[in-house]
Amino acid sequence: MTNKIIRKKRSLRFKRKLRIRAKVFGSAATPRLSIFRSNRYFYAQAIDDTKGVTLASVDGKKMGLKNNKEDVKKIAVALADSLKKSNIAEVLFDRNGYLYHGVVASFADSLRENGIKL
Repeated sequence: MTNKIIRKKRSLRFKRKLRIRAKVFGSAATPRLSIFRSNRYFYAQAIDDTKGVTLASVDGKKMGLKNNKEDVKKIAVALADSLKKSNIAEVLFDRNGYLYHGVVASFADSLRENGIKL
């Protein structure tokens, strides 16, 4: 891809990210679940925005799992277990500007299947 296209894609994602963050604010009872996906790995963390603390996190790189639908389901199971240990049953989903399809949708569906309300 040319530099012009890459800059346009980055700016569109950044605009989506700002739109989402303006509406989503996590608390201790319902933390914000922020995700990040690189070309290789997938990361997620539950954040309490009032205190500015991470309550639970999962790292696909440390687990040795890639950024695909099957591996992301395993990452979601690990995060759901971590959230249940912290007595958190509901989170606010911050897709971080990524479109809700493919890997992101698979992650969210797997969280719902494991008892976390989004």
